[in-house]
Amino acid sequence: MVKLTRRQIVRRAAAGLLFTLTPIGALAKAAAPQFVAVRIWPASAYTRITLESSQSLKYKHFALDNPARLVVDIEGATLNSVLQGMATKVQRNDPYIRSIRVGQNTATTVRVVIDLKQPANPQVFTLAPVANFRHRLVMDLYPSAATALAAEADDPLMALLNDYSQGKIRSDGTGSTPPVRERQPVIIDDTPPPSTPSSPRRHDRRPVIVLDPGHGGEDPGAIGGSGLREKDVVLSIARETKKRLDAMGYRTYMTRNEDIFIPLGVRVAKARQLKADVFVSIHADAFTSPSARGTGVYALSTKGATSAAARFLAQTQNSADLIGGVQKVGNRQVDSALLDMTQTATIKDSMALGRNVLGELGKLNKLHKGHVDQANFAVLRAPDIPSILVETAFISNPTEERLLASSSFRQKSAQAIADGVKAYLNKAVLARR
Repeated sequence: MVKLTRRQIVRRAAAGLLFTLTPIGALAKAAAPQFVAVRIWPASAYTRITLESSQSLKYKHFALDNPARLVVDIEGATLNSVLQGMATKVQRNDPYIRSIRVGQNTATTVRVVIDLKQPANPQVFTLAPVANFRHRLVMDLYPSAATALAAEADDPLMALLNDYSQGKIRSDGTGSTPPVRERQPVIIDDTPPPSTPSSPRRHDRRPVIVLDPGHGGEDPGAIGGSGLREKDVVLSIARETKKRLDAMGYRTYMTRNEDIFIPLGVRVAKARQLKADVFVSIHADAFTSPSARGTGVYALSTKGATSAAARFLAQTQNSADLIGGVQKVGNRQVDSALLDMTQTATIKDSMALGRNVLGELGKLNKLHKGHVDQANFAVLRAPDIPSILVETAFISNPTEERLLASSSFRQKSAQAIADGVKAYLNKAVLARR
């Protein structure tokens, strides 16, 4: 993307008119895309604008200064009531958007002008239909690189999102985060830990815990029969869990604390940037049959799922990037014997963490299974952090949906997760840093 002067824009527009005289008749014969929805998701980390249409959209975009704005030209399109209502969706507290103007720039081009409150790093891309979504044109307004770096001391997510927007973060959270280091299993037997110099010490610092409320923003997660959304439920439970872990003396962070979509790789990268000792991803399960019920805990498996249900769940959760909407970047493979050895040890610790959390959750609700299940969950792929995914209950089950809607059950779930993490860390030897 380049920034253009006013003179360059006028010249390009004039040249464009010459080239569009001939195909207008042909374009008129083809059905123009119909805009069916506009959604704006403001957040401190970044703001997302989504245009959903009946057909794939062709577009061009450029940025202008004085004042700062983003211009997006959608080709082969005409205004309709959906686009005309776009300006009304801008919220006053949006940290990036001041206002939006939409107009029919030429007979076949719709122009969207986004007036910005601050310099931004815009990313514009299209998404193919998936789930209940049709074709989408996405405009992400990330903070400028300088703003992201300035905010990194308070929350590394800002800088990580900037790295992600440049294709620097992989699905396992590696890339711009600290290199993978070999680690020893943190769980030991009841015998005292070895006193060799290479052994990590037990109580030399406060443990770091990262909580990951699933889904968010454009991705609602599963939706119950009454309209209860998974993304709202798990954010509430994660906030309650953080309160309890903070009170226990741990350093606790969240991958998101607002209604925003965070790519799976960025969630993992944030945990690694924070050098987390524990990562807990919180979800609410769903299945095609409303009779399915129960609480479950899952850990990573790189050798295949331990059950068909775990495989199905991993496929569902891993589709979050498709639904939430991420740009396609080069698929860089990590080939490292050190990573493989480290991840093997981490999975063993994840299973121990999962058993402790599952035991506490079993006191609250019927368990879907009596053991920690495993599958290849993308959000659990941090090679050096014990990680689990908690399915608090089935939002697709009417009885459990009512439980998930209640503040009492959410608080009890939070307490159970916190108690399970504490039981695990009481037996853990923290990595030396």
